[in-house]
Amino acid sequence: MIHSSTVHAKPPELAALEPAKAAIAVPAVAFSDALGNRHLLSAYRGRFVLLNLWATWCGPCVKELPALARLQAAIPVREFMVVPVNVGRSSAAETAQFLKAHGAANLPVNTDSSVVLMQGLHAYGLPATVLIDPQGREVARAEGPAEWDTPAAIAYFKALVHAAS
Repeated sequence: MIHSSTVHAKPPELAALEPAKAAIAVPAVAFSDALGNRHLLSAYRGRFVLLNLWATWCGPCVKELPALARLQAAIPVREFMVVPVNVGRSSAAETAQFLKAHGAANLPVNTDSSVVLMQGLHAYGLPATVLIDPQGREVARAEGPAEWDTPAAIAYFKALVHAAS
């Protein structure tokens, strides 16, 4: 369980990441990976997940992709996973090519062209990023871009991971 005081102690670079009023279970919605396999968010239980909804046509989304990739590179996937989901109309192959071209090739390729995730999470703009705790609950959300890869931001996420272990 994340203590709200821990979530509030975030660096200024993550000002967009607002703590949830109460930790709520994320809905049972799915997205597709690069091979077309469907994945539920519940499959990621046991670690923190930073779910990022983005699209190729969204300038702020594209700008933050390399920062999300660097954040993921700084924290082991078994503890913390950045899960970007392209909610545009791009195919998995186009999404993979786009991530590679924009300095984010180490991020997994996920798509949701039906926008089920956005609807299920009540996300109304892009980028939308949801921090999910190891129990599968939304504990914070950012609507709009953030500086995910600054030393202070990386330290914040590492501290969350270690406080929960």
